Amino acid sequence: MKKKIMIVDDNPDLLLSIKQALEYMDDNLKVTCASSGIRCLKLLKDNEIPDLILLDIMMPKMSGWETLKNIQKNLLWKDIPIVFLTARKDKIAKKGGGFFGEDYIEKPFDIDELKKRIDKVLEYRRNLKNSSVEY
Repeated sequence: MKKKIMIVDDNPDLLLSIKQALEYMDDNLKVTCASSGIRCLKLLKDNEIPDLILLDIMMPKMSGWETLKNIQKNLLWKDIPIVFLTARKDKIAKKGGGFFGEDYIEKPFDIDELKKRIDKVLEYRRNLKNSSVEY
């Protein structure tokens, strides 16, 4: 079964290049693009639930922080791992991104490194899910 990744970023060129690169690198990935936090929430409401979300912080109308807040309010979405992918390099963003997300990746980034970090988060979540004890 393919792993679903959602990329949320207001840069259409970045969306397309990441989508094409990740799907080329791994046949087991299906990448959905959302050009805003608002579009991300709409896709989630339409039951486009990914295994992981790559989320930009600096976007117009609804920032990545606001998008994250809305995702976490919904019981069906709150456990989706969030990886921040952003040009923000200040300490506040780094600490917040590392605390609220599974990972924090600064732009520009190396696509191979991005893929490795996505795989690491997905593997961690898979292991967490498999190790949970049911009573």
